[in-house]
Amino acid sequence: MSSEMKGGRRAQLEHTGLRPGWTTGACATAATTAAYTALLTGEFPDPVTITLPKGQTPSFALAVEEMGDGSAMAGVVKDAGDDPDVTHGALVRATVRHLPAGAGVVFRAGPGVGTVTRPGLPLPVGEAAVNPVPRRMMGDHVAEVAARHGGSGDVEITVSVDHGEEIARSTWNPRLGILGGLSILGTTGIVVPYSCSAWIDSIRRGVDVARAAGRTHVAGCTGSTSEKTVVAEYALPEDALLDMGDFAGAVLKYIRRHPVDRLTICGGFAKLSKLAAGHLDLHSARSQVDKGFLAELARRGGADEALAAGVAEANTGLAALQSCLAAGVPLGDLVATTARDEALTVLRGAPVAVDVICIDRAGTVVGRSTVA
Repeated sequence: MSSEMKGGRRAQLEHTGLRPGWTTGACATAATTAAYTALLTGEFPDPVTITLPKGQTPSFALAVEEMGDGSAMAGVVKDAGDDPDVTHGALVRATVRHLPAGAGVVFRAGPGVGTVTRPGLPLPVGEAAVNPVPRRMMGDHVAEVAARHGGSGDVEITVSVDHGEEIARSTWNPRLGILGGLSILGTTGIVVPYSCSAWIDSIRRGVDVARAAGRTHVAGCTGSTSEKTVVAEYALPEDALLDMGDFAGAVLKYIRRHPVDRLTICGGFAKLSKLAAGHLDLHSARSQVDKGFLAELARRGGADEALAAGVAEANTGLAALQSCLAAGVPLGDLVATTARDEALTVLRGAPVAVDVICIDRAGTVVGRSTVA
């Protein structure tokens, strides 16, 4: 296939012409790596190079560095590329201290990083709002630095973001019960730039490429984790993968005019619950998880009124799902099936079979529909 006819997630990003950036998780990992290296050697690597989950090895310049009494601090300015990210330009710091042997890696929330105060998030109440993938990235890099320079790898990492509490007021953190600042996020380390027109155009190009390659089964994925899931489920080639992001409607409307035999839609449970409720733009600025709608679905699945009321009052879609799973109510399957039916409505009788897969943040399948 020529360079002009490549498909898949990477080709879509290239086609937008937008410059990608780095997540707060990547910046915190770079700062941690530099700080721990300095703690063991007395010297800060600048620039500092890290390895992202998909193997990329970006380098980051240090904006600040400081040696303390038994600690070291380094900071990196976040570059979000062409994405209108509220954290673009923020200074992400990591302070690393030695801990006793066997303590492992402990994370603390410094100034500007939030603390989890309500259930339903991928971290326990009371924990620093440093999400699981960034924690793993930082832990892996601590282990590498320790192996290289003779450290134990037992450290406390305090992540902070200058003016983070102020910036967080422009995010959903306060409503989700993440108080005191921002979350440290990212599953790939890379910020995919957001532009409605460019991204929708890239989706259309992805469909065209898949059809030209003779693909009869394509998948619309909301991100890299859902992409991994459909590849594991169906062994689809790269040019059959559509990075639809939040634009479910763009995928469905274009495939309605340019059909393929089968479309799989895969994404996070909460995001696809929006599609099930009739939203075609799944971005958090334009559609929200309707817990009342989820409560009604739970009732259809056999939930009693107490459980349904709990779903309606849940902090997050994930919390609603977890309460239903514990009670044996298949809320994930109900969301997937309802989302499939909504997709079929948008397709308006086009000769396309559809199935929907819902996943959690770890990529575990938590709901699926049949093919219809």
